[in-house]
Amino acid sequence: MKIKRVLLITLCVIIGFVSCSKDDNRDDPIIVDLRDRAEQQVIDRDSLIGYLETHYYNSSVYVGNPNPSINDLVITELPDGESVPADHTLLIDAIEIKTTVFEADYEYYILRLNQGGGVDRPNFSDDVRVIYTGNLLDEEVFDSAVTPTDFDLVNPNIISGWRKVFPSFNVAESFIEPGDGTISFSNVGVGVMFLPSGLGFFSSIQNGIPAYSPLIFKFELYQSEINDHDSDGVPSYLEDIDDDGEVFNDDTDENGIPNYFDVDDDGDGVLTINELEHKEYIVDTNEGEQEPILDADEFEISRSENLGVITINTVKIMDSNNDGLADFLDENITINYNEED
Repeated sequence: MKIKRVLLITLCVIIGFVSCSKDDNRDDPIIVDLRDRAEQQVIDRDSLIGYLETHYYNSSVYVGNPNPSINDLVITELPDGESVPADHTLLIDAIEIKTTVFEADYEYYILRLNQGGGVDRPNFSDDVRVIYTGNLLDEEVFDSAVTPTDFDLVNPNIISGWRKVFPSFNVAESFIEPGDGTISFSNVGVGVMFLPSGLGFFSSIQNGIPAYSPLIFKFELYQSEINDHDSDGVPSYLEDIDDDGEVFNDDTDENGIPNYFDVDDDGDGVLTINELEHKEYIVDTNEGEQEPILDADEFEISRSENLGVITINTVKIMDSNNDGLADFLDENITINYNEED
């Protein structure tokens, strides 16, 4: 399912998301000593495991629930010497342990309350539509969005932890627009992410978030949309050349512009959009025609419909010399597939 594109800069101003906000009201700047990431990860891991071992949640609420919500979730601290109540589960017994590398080796944790019934999962570079609540380990809430809000996961102000977690959930199974400006979603992706500071804001001080704070985000994932940030025909997630789940450090022609923002990725003078093979499909639904099944390396870039006739334009990634390197990344290949004979 697609969602309408929203400019994140404007969104940041409108909703004041904590990752876009700096505390400009302090009279004196606070100097924070920069810590070693690997050493801080050990500290954060101990803090997060300690939290997960001493808190439980109302797990029975999510059993057989066709439309679960984070509003149903209650996490409670377990008093010393007491047992977890019936129909509840200790967090440490329910979470999934994940690992990743982001300037250091990190461990983070996911409480999967509902996978989500939709077909699609967001890529790490996509737009997502979510609601969420963010809090510290002391339960202090520092930010939330109670109405569905759109975020570009590779906006530099978005923490890397979001790019790690959201792609493991599916979007909503369906949605209904009753016509009053609201949207009702069903069978959405619901979960909680427990992140070390290195996948959050690390040494940066945000409104309500001290430096080196582990973070907890409860969320509902509704929809996603594949991003092509530079409109070069190649989805941004495929411009992660080193396959590390980040696009900021991939710069094939070393011109200082990451590939996902570079319209000529290999710097060979032929625009990336022209190093892709263009196709057009005409689908007459009046004649019962079905939309084409695209190749794995073929992507829709536009479509229009008129009186039941759908026109779909696609591009296909080419490797003309079969060396395993796509033409748009190969400076030695300068074929312009969009050039008229």
